[in-house]
Amino acid sequence: MRALTIYHLGYMEYTAAWDKQREFARARSSGQIGDTLLLVEHPPTITLGNKARPDHVLASPAELAARGIAVVQSDRGGEVTYHAPGQLVAYPIFKLSQHGSDVGRYVRGLEESVIQVLAGYGISGERVPGLTGVWVRGGAAKICAIGVKLSASGVTTHGLALNVDPDLSGFELIVPCGISDRGVTSLAAELGYAPPLAEVAGRLIEQICAVFALQVVATPVR
Repeated sequence: MRALTIYHLGYMEYTAAWDKQREFARARSSGQIGDTLLLVEHPPTITLGNKARPDHVLASPAELAARGIAVVQSDRGGEVTYHAPGQLVAYPIFKLSQHGSDVGRYVRGLEESVIQVLAGYGISGERVPGLTGVWVRGGAAKICAIGVKLSASGVTTHGLALNVDPDLSGFELIVPCGISDRGVTSLAAELGYAPPLAEVAGRLIEQICAVFALQVVATPVR
């Protein structure tokens, strides 16, 4: 198995974590490091992917500023989404050529990792045809958003945001992922209690390793 190094970044602003991703991606592209997974929790932040429509941010700039919510135009794929404390965000910095060289297959792998994490809590995670991410209750509510970028050198950045126990009211400020007829949920909402974020992170690491045939070699704090 190939090695995977985990970095627990803790609580970090979105733009700072984005800088970290680019730093690690350059190192991965040049072969200085192997596959790496960054785990982080963001303060309240709305991010817009490369397909996002500005009118899918429903709150005014003044309201967002008053609530301390940042808005960031990202270079990831996808639409608009929301990050907040209680959400587990995972950024794989992978060399895609070592994982099938297919972005679609890679995204399905991220989805499968989350589906298996949910299964461990007795929740049936699902895919919805034509949509990206992981859903529950027959596709009625999204529990995990996914948006990625592939560099010219074939290295992945961005990744997934799994709702463990964020304040879901933040999603009312946007049209989540550009989808207006489905809800957003969390592990806490589905289970009736909030599992520790560190526990969910550990399970996610296990499943990513299983899906992508990786083995953790170190878990440094950076």
